[in-house]
Amino acid sequence: MVNTKTAEFRQLRFTSFADVGRDLDGLEAAHRAGTLRQTGNWTPGQIFTHIAAFMNYAYDGYPPELSGPPWIVRFIMKFFKNRYLYKGMPRGVRIPGVPTGTVGADDVSFEEGAARVRAALARMDRTEPTRPNPLFGPMRHEEWKAMNTRHCELHMGYLHPR
Repeated sequence: MVNTKTAEFRQLRFTSFADVGRDLDGLEAAHRAGTLRQTGNWTPGQIFTHIAAFMNYAYDGYPPELSGPPWIVRFIMKFFKNRYLYKGMPRGVRIPGVPTGTVGADDVSFEEGAARVRAALARMDRTEPTRPNPLFGPMRHEEWKAMNTRHCELHMGYLHPR
């Protein structure tokens, strides 16, 4: 297991889903060329399915492991909302009570994972999510987009095209 708090990390800053798509294009090119490197614990497929799953949960519902954080956690997290949405998410965080630390990281091929991310980005870009966020409650469409670009930065930062 790699300590993702200290692992080599590519510092990213996406201002839109189009930026995410362009970075994904570069990662795909590196994957096809055999020069893509990963420095975290997950395969590219796991990274992409995790990102896509969290986008889709906002429409399709959250899994039981995420659907009921204690009120004190929700209260505390409200103070971190703007930091997470606009500055970035911390590395190496595990969801308490979830044995693997998170959910939605299916180990699929690079191509399938990338397709899932692209579909989830398109869905969120055109349609406002219908479910409240388990930690932050109801959010505006632009807040959802900001949160998900930060989430992409966090996980895609462990993938390095050469």
